[in-house]
Amino acid sequence: MTIQIDSREKPHAIGKILACFDRNSIQYFVSKLPVGDYISLDNAKFAIDRKANLQELCGNVCQQHKRFIAELVRANQLGIKLAVLCEHGGNIRTLEDVKSWYNYRLKFSPKATTGEQLYKILHTISIRHNVEFLFCNKSQTGAKIIELLEGAGY
Repeated sequence: MTIQIDSREKPHAIGKILACFDRNSIQYFVSKLPVGDYISLDNAKFAIDRKANLQELCGNVCQQHKRFIAELVRANQLGIKLAVLCEHGGNIRTLEDVKSWYNYRLKFSPKATTGEQLYKILHTISIRHNVEFLFCNKSQTGAKIIELLEGAGY
């Protein structure tokens, strides 16, 4: 399998992912992707969009909602199934678990998004735009990307 990595992925943020690819003899190269951050050349109709944690994902779906939804619409128009892989870790393993997330920004702003609110937003987006929200620990991200791409996602 050969994996294409989007050129907008920051090299310092994906070092452990690339090391996992190397350990598993996965070939990869960096080039701009129309949607997502990772695809397999064996199946370019499935892409993975990686998020560092729930705080980043929350910012994407709340503050950058228009841009985020535009990417999901573009994926659907191109016939690409998109999965969002969030490296939050801890007790966040499923979309349902997002309900229990504590947004530290609530300390500074009572209007910050709660875990319950974020769950509802993500659940609605998943239904409307045919996207899956998946979760893993940072130490598992490389292996999870390989697993998803080898299985063509779903």
